[in-house]
Amino acid sequence: QVRVVESGGGLVQPGGSLSLSCTASPTVYNVGLMSWYRQSPGKSREFVSSVTNALIPTYADSVKGRAAISRGDRGNTVYLQMNSVKSEDTAIYFCSAYYMERTYWGQGTQVNVSS
Repeated sequence: QVRVVESGGGLVQPGGSLSLSCTASPTVYNVGLMSWYRQSPGKSREFVSSVTNALIPTYADSVKGRAAISRGDRGNTVYLQMNSVKSEDTAIYFCSAYYMERTYWGQGTQVNVSS
């Protein structure tokens, strides 16, 4: 069983930056795709970004040019850095990790963009 835990949410001012982290534990070395999704009130969950275990990133158009995704050295941690945040970035951010033909989800971390 893999547990996925996100951290780093909170209050961010418009135009500022947010940094999120996600770890799949226990430490596993064959984690495949790791992804970030988000869900705003009244909306369905939407894709934000993903990175393969070959470190190939993908971004949603809504964050392209503002976001950077990366993985830790052991491959079971993923980071999301986003700059120039907007009120539309307010959401619960969820991390997912693909391992042994299953996708595991975290509980999410709340990000509020507000002055």
